[in-house]
Amino acid sequence: MKEVLEQICGLVWGKALVFLLLGTGAVCTLRLGFVQLRLFSGLRGELRRGRGKNGGLSQLKTVCLSLGAAMGTGNITGVAAALAAGGPGAVFWMWVSAFFGMALVFAENELSVMFSEGGLRGPMAYLRKGLGSRALAGFFALSCTLAAFGMGGMVQVSAVRDAMPDLPERAAFPLAIAVFAGILFVISGGAERSGQAAQILLPAASLVYAVLCLAVILRFRERLPHVFGEILRCAFGPKQAAGGALGYTVSVGIRRGIFSNEAGLGSSPILHSAAESGRPGQQGFWSMFEVFFDTVLCCTLTAVTLLCAGEASPGRAFSLIIGAAGEPLICAETAVFAFCTVIGWHFCGETAFRYLFGERFAPAARVIFAAAAASGILISLETVWVLSDIFNALMAFPNLIGILLLSKRLKSE
Repeated sequence: MKEVLEQICGLVWGKALVFLLLGTGAVCTLRLGFVQLRLFSGLRGELRRGRGKNGGLSQLKTVCLSLGAAMGTGNITGVAAALAAGGPGAVFWMWVSAFFGMALVFAENELSVMFSEGGLRGPMAYLRKGLGSRALAGFFALSCTLAAFGMGGMVQVSAVRDAMPDLPERAAFPLAIAVFAGILFVISGGAERSGQAAQILLPAASLVYAVLCLAVILRFRERLPHVFGEILRCAFGPKQAAGGALGYTVSVGIRRGIFSNEAGLGSSPILHSAAESGRPGQQGFWSMFEVFFDTVLCCTLTAVTLLCAGEASPGRAFSLIIGAAGEPLICAETAVFAFCTVIGWHFCGETAFRYLFGERFAPAARVIFAAAAASGILISLETVWVLSDIFNALMAFPNLIGILLLSKRLKSE
């Protein structure tokens, strides 16, 4: 079964999707006049314009919730996996995915603001109202719901369990119960409570993680020129091209970059639809900042830390600085990032679920989601990782088609 799923995953994440992601990102880049280059000036302008008055989440809570959903374990285990599979050159292609991804999330959020109303939000709104396609909107919603249970729930908690290899078996079930209760408590409070939790947890965890990464990099700073040289050499090297490894490196880098920042998947416009401001520019520029912070800053910090230290995991790299506390600390960091991802992706999944089935079954779906996520403590989830990649790709296809077909509206707006 796993072999079949891996073949399907390789098919959906093949050259067609990579080309569609980069191609749509390039179209949005041109349509929006290289909006990525105006990131910080645009943010300053939106901050001067002040807050909106739509009665939703504050912009800070929205950004933290969206960042939490994007960052997750992909910034730690995902980057390590990308280096192991694609070599240092994969980091460069993660940067490429981030550059075009910034234009993609700006376009997603602009279209979402243009077409969202009431419970019809995000890609479901612009696929149904903009394109007039109930089929694409329904397909996206179904894929998003399944992805929320997989990548947004079980996979994240499973990554935390993997970071605790010495956890006694007798402690696993009580820990799963605690995880279930914590997740259910937060998501039962809706977007407001989820945003509050993300606003408290994410900045503190990000700061601690960045300080430790910088400490490792500072210790091995003499290796920095070699590290960045390897990233560029392995991204374009003739040896890799001749051996057929270059295409694999590109695929791994793009795939892991998207897994990290989620640009083009359609999750960002769902999360930003909860914001108090309905201005396209405000949501667009903040969503671009999230991609920049997630991939260009955090993922690069992880990659450079691992390459400088010559270690396969951040925990081992941190141990070179703080000794035996390195592994427990990275476990705690992974748990916080994973929890923020779980509550953020629940909002995406519930929004898609409500689109498909209405309000009636939403409370029961919350319980099932929390239970499914907590099960990551108890069972091996190698197959779920593969399924999550498949559902992510299935989200991307209708979303990217919608963005492409509506791209002319972006420039006029």
